[in-house]
Amino acid sequence: MTARVGGLWASRLGEGRRWWIMATSDSHVHWTRGGADFWPGEYSKTYVLARQDYGDIMDGLRNGRIWVTTGDLITSLDLTANSRGRQAAMGETLTLNRSGRNDVEIEIRFRPQLGTNANGDRPQVRRVDLIVGQITGLNPNLDADTNPATKVVARFGPRDWHREGPQLRHPPHPAQRRERPLRPHPRHQHRRGRTAPHGPENPWTDLWFYSNPVFVHVR
Repeated sequence: MTARVGGLWASRLGEGRRWWIMATSDSHVHWTRGGADFWPGEYSKTYVLARQDYGDIMDGLRNGRIWVTTGDLITSLDLTANSRGRQAAMGETLTLNRSGRNDVEIEIRFRPQLGTNANGDRPQVRRVDLIVGQITGLNPNLDADTNPATKVVARFGPRDWHREGPQLRHPPHPAQRRERPLRPHPRHQHRRGRTAPHGPENPWTDLWFYSNPVFVHVR
């Protein structure tokens, strides 16, 4: 639902739905006990921007102030869209006037994992994709699960980001002006190797993190 660019998640967002993603924490039988599950938070985590207050946490979940990661690839993430002194973060909408200059810059900051994860690894981010898609409205085909307007518009690697204290920061990326709203959100990958074509998959060798989108609306 998330890894395929222009897939199900993008199709829901392309209809204008605030379709937020969260990491699963469902656990039945732990892998050390003969099952295939992790303890909640052992492998996948959902981070919510909120005060330590139940009501504010629920508000963050409802309004998309969320990012997710697997294998503790990173420990913090900020994604913002900026234009003429205005700013919107994950789950928010940056509204622009159709007339006038509407340059938009996308800024991504993240904090890498400095210690080891639950598998004893020190994962490193190898790639960051910036994905943009158009909002075209409700699709009359109820079986539709794609958004062809969604694409990777920029790809970054370790040579592209700069350290600012404990965080890594990408130089602001200009978003092309369009007549329809845009949805910038990054997809991030850490690939440490390939699994064998036969035998069980090793989830620790292919780690990701995702932001929820920032919406850019032109009125």
